Amino acid sequence: MSETQNIEYKSTWRDEYLKWICGFANANGGTIYIGIDDHGNVVGVSDAKKLLEDIPNKVRDILGIIVDVDLHETENGSYIKINIDPYPNGVNYKGQYHYRSGSTKQELKGAALDKFLLQKTGKRWDSVPVPNVSVEDLKSETFDFFRKRGVKSGRLDEGSFEDSNLQLLENLQLMEGKYLKRAAVLLFHPVPEKFFTGAFIKIGYFENEVDLIYQDEVHGNLFEQIEKAIDILFTKYIKAIISYEGIHRIETYEYPKDAIREGLLNSISHKNYAGATPIQISVYKDKIMIWNFGELPEDWTIERLLAKHPSIPYNPDIANAFFRSGYVEAWGRGFTKMIELCQEAGLPVPVYENSMSGFWAVFRKDIYHKEYLQELGLNDRQVKAVLYVKEKGRISNKEYQELVNVARRTATRDLTELTEKRILKSSDMKGSGSYYIIAP
Repeated sequence: MSETQNIEYKSTWRDEYLKWICGFANANGGTIYIGIDDHGNVVGVSDAKKLLEDIPNKVRDILGIIVDVDLHETENGSYIKINIDPYPNGVNYKGQYHYRSGSTKQELKGAALDKFLLQKTGKRWDSVPVPNVSVEDLKSETFDFFRKRGVKSGRLDEGSFEDSNLQLLENLQLMEGKYLKRAAVLLFHPVPEKFFTGAFIKIGYFENEVDLIYQDEVHGNLFEQIEKAIDILFTKYIKAIISYEGIHRIETYEYPKDAIREGLLNSISHKNYAGATPIQISVYKDKIMIWNFGELPEDWTIERLLAKHPSIPYNPDIANAFFRSGYVEAWGRGFTKMIELCQEAGLPVPVYENSMSGFWAVFRKDIYHKEYLQELGLNDRQVKAVLYVKEKGRISNKEYQELVNVARRTATRDLTELTEKRILKSSDMKGSGSYYIIAP
């Protein structure tokens, strides 16, 4: 058996492996084998009985936790098995916090350490109290805006108009004793950047990947940022096709406004504000890319995100306020909603990417039509496949073979050409699970 997220092999014991035990205890638990090499072969340990006594004592004295240590004997020698349970509180090795991620151990520092310690205490970043700011410092107009939206959506009752701002905050659970939570400051303070660096939105129009033509910055509290950003995008950055029905003027935008709004709301709700980096919206002639310094829940994939899933917001207090105002759904349908809105508008489905740098949502214009694709020099098979991906969201090599009735070798060649021309992009999955999507 090879090493996994929960299994680690060590040929010999070293006291520094206490860091690995710390990492497992802070994550999901796991097992360390002493006397087994990286390939899973038993190589034996000569001092097994001594280690059987020393290891649990060192773990207890240095890490402050208890682990099960067992001795196993085989024809190839003895090995020790250390079983580590996950701990509800943070475990440290001489003041250092280590964490098991994948098959590696990482030392947590900075924002990652703050996030880890908060979660171990049952808190999220947006629920931490903020000293030296009061309800009187918040913006009354934003409370009025929130009440009107909430009552109109049916998620607040008419009595909220009679409640004081303090009562409203308490009802939204945005108070911690006498202190405002971080979420309250972000949602209702006129200048939340005084407390949280990078709590704003940048919008830029790019001619290509490097040439910025013009840009805007959107400041204020989160409710103001949403309204201002959408207004700027649909008056300055996104064109509208004008038509008339009788004397009535009709504007049809290049992108569905509700889909872009949903993408922005998701970015704000799931952003890691401890990263001190603004949300960035990059507009090109053929696409809009929304980026935030955020991440998926641990062990989640894009595939799981697009399937039916529970709502697990990175900032629950912010997400709850958005729900009460009627801005967002409560059941994790945001990403599915964006896809449906784009499909209804005849646009390609959005592309979502999660990486170490953050999370991307990419909306694209309908440039993927037969005439345009033929101008790019694609053959009839490739055109048919791209139109299939536009409608279905993805295509595998096998589906390509069946769609255009070709052998696997031809399908591979055609798909490779499409990726080289940056029309399609291959998934990170290998083998039979691999597929292709429209390139962002």
